[in-house]
Amino acid sequence: MRVTTHVGLTARALGARGMLLAGRDSGVVKSIRDVAERWGGDFRVEDQVSWKRCILDWKDAGGVVVHLTMYGERLQDREDEIRGNDKILVVVGAEKVPGEVFGLADFNIAVTSQPHSEISSLAVFLDRVFQGRELEAAFPGAKIRIVPSREGKITEEQ
Repeated sequence: MRVTTHVGLTARALGARGMLLAGRDSGVVKSIRDVAERWGGDFRVEDQVSWKRCILDWKDAGGVVVHLTMYGERLQDREDEIRGNDKILVVVGAEKVPGEVFGLADFNIAVTSQPHSEISSLAVFLDRVFQGRELEAAFPGAKIRIVPSREGKITEEQ
């Protein structure tokens, strides 16, 4: 649950528009919605989504599917091509991903060829795709925000 929540929080903070969970996890949904409510932005989160139906519908609607896996092509070799798409579905797996995903994905992308976290893969991927612009994003409707400071924790209530 903690890793799945962190995937969602990372996605939200780094520019994704939403998160679709294959499994049932109302705790993750509630936690991420709570963060979006307090910290702003419009981030969709939904559980109990059929992963296969989601991928097929996404592709039918003209989107591309990027599967993050350490067994894929190097991100740096394909990022420009991926960035050229308006509608990108990123698939990350907290558990073993069904082999069928490799065949359904338009891109199987490795952020590195070493074992590491899906959280770090997603963060690096989003940063490369958005070219750092996501670091300047505004989150409309925020009730709280952090004020950048050299020392201390400074927040503002809106």
